[in-house]
Amino acid sequence: MVEKICKWIVDKMRKKVPMDDEKEEVILYGIQLIVGEIPKIFLLFILSFILGIGWYVLFAFIALMPYKGVSGGFHLKSHLGCIIGTCLFYYGNVYLSKFIVMDTVTKYIVTAVVFLFGIAMVTLYAPADTENLPILTKKERRIKKTLSYIFLVLTLVAAIFIQERVLSNILIIGVFIQSLFITRVAYKLTNNKYGYEAYQE
Repeated sequence: MVEKICKWIVDKMRKKVPMDDEKEEVILYGIQLIVGEIPKIFLLFILSFILGIGWYVLFAFIALMPYKGVSGGFHLKSHLGCIIGTCLFYYGNVYLSKFIVMDTVTKYIVTAVVFLFGIAMVTLYAPADTENLPILTKKERRIKKTLSYIFLVLTLVAAIFIQERVLSNILIIGVFIQSLFITRVAYKLTNNKYGYEAYQE
């Protein structure tokens, strides 16, 4: 259903704006992501409040959005898979954060390890684009990589200063998981390819 709606939108656009098949495919994928995000986000929050973790999920969604948005990551191939993956990311993070208890020293050590890992992954892979939504200009790649460093650092600094255990854990775990999502291993496991690599072939 989502695909048909998006295809109809692109067909209307193509009648008014000339575009080749390759550009049409990129635009179609972008519209599918936007249209697909609406029910995914709606379902994410409805279920989270039913499960009694709504405010934690909302916090995680807002707090991790900057780092997730600029560092990129793989995309699952179907809307259902994307919905399930998104729910697992946020719900899993929240439940782990509620379960894990760290003393102050352990928290600092874990945060430092996540920081070093995240910096290394950003250096190697960010911004992690996809074949359908490639980042082809050096300027955009440079800006997003710089912002990835900034948001990674700011998120972990906030995690250190936030005293509420669950909220602090959400930030630390979220940064770690998102840093995993941009790695070559994650792309291989999900059968994805970095967009800039695909366009260089």
